[in-house]
Amino acid sequence: MARIKGVDVPNNKRIEIALTYIYGVGRSLSNTILKDAGIDKNRKAGELSNEELVKIRDEVNKYITEGDLRREVNMNIKTKMEIGSYQGNRHKRGLPVHGQSTRRNARTRKGKPKTIANKKK
Repeated sequence: MARIKGVDVPNNKRIEIALTYIYGVGRSLSNTILKDAGIDKNRKAGELSNEELVKIRDEVNKYITEGDLRREVNMNIKTKMEIGSYQGNRHKRGLPVHGQSTRRNARTRKGKPKTIANKKK
């Protein structure tokens, strides 16, 4: 397995898809990286030579990915929480941030349902 930015990319997948295992690299950025490195996106990750992997690593290092991006996102969330913005308050309460309805769903953010006494009528 090739390691790029501390992430093992799978050998059996096309390099275009394998690069998306890196946090912050999606399909479009993956295609941009491969185009700049001059590598065919349809080749499997296991077929790449060491020189090609070095080219890919150099291209990936030009972008903010993995730990740096995670840190930046977390700092942005903390800043919103500190200034008391609407989104920051939603993060504090563990509720959906982007305006989704919470009346019947949102279980991913809210967690397991909490039973309220004397609610049944």
